Amino acid sequence: MSLSEKKIPVHNLVSEEFQVNTLENGHPENFEDVHRHNFFEIIWFKEVHKDSQLELDFESYTIQNNQICIIVPGQVFNMKLRDEKGYVLAISKEIFKEACDTEVILANGAKPFFLDEESSETGNLLISMIKREYLGGGRVEILKAYLRAFCLIITDQIQVQNTSEDDKPRIQQLVSLIEEHYVTQKNTDFYAEQIKISAHHLNDIVRLSRGITVKKMIAQRTLLEAKRELSFGALTVKEIAFKLGFSDASYFSRFFKKHTGQNPDGFNSGKG
Repeated sequence: MSLSEKKIPVHNLVSEEFQVNTLENGHPENFEDVHRHNFFEIIWFKEVHKDSQLELDFESYTIQNNQICIIVPGQVFNMKLRDEKGYVLAISKEIFKEACDTEVILANGAKPFFLDEESSETGNLLISMIKREYLGGGRVEILKAYLRAFCLIITDQIQVQNTSEDDKPRIQQLVSLIEEHYVTQKNTDFYAEQIKISAHHLNDIVRLSRGITVKKMIAQRTLLEAKRELSFGALTVKEIAFKLGFSDASYFSRFFKKHTGQNPDGFNSGKG
């Protein structure tokens, strides 16, 4: 059965708002096969195989030792565990928003990233404190404090990029604006106006930071949602087209094929 013919299961945090586990002790059903979460998950890969891989929103990544992957609610995730070692933190949306800079993570944390040596040492200490409290008293406020410190380490590492300090807030604002408006606003001018700079200047910032244009960022976000909906299999191509702000299904199909090389009807066929 192809992914487009079945629903992608959604994993929920049922009994707790915060869970800590290791990859070695993780339950296979938490990873095997394609799924999404309704919570945030931080996976710290400590020891992996040379060819360990995971899939995030239909992009494959080869994982290396000491990389972190953050999975956000709604993101499509797939990984076959083969005795990799590391930690898994499952965190409800409410706690995550209290403890972590969600905008920074959404703007820059879309793929696995490394921790440097100093950050790893601090991270190990914080994880051991989190585990001790989780298995002991389980006091939520203390867990939040440790998690807040761990997230500060993570966001510092995420932000070590080519984007200048002055431009980082604008990129984060743009990502948030696209997330909110990409269905109805497809033009760069709208986003430049919201950020209060010229469209030309905004495109320059985005090119330096991400190597693409604002229009491409909007298209990427639209494509991602299209792929999610097509994989979910609950809507027809026509319904997805209208949901994503296209005036007709044929225009959506041309857009999808131009960017992916596939027709929407054939997306994910033969997988699953």
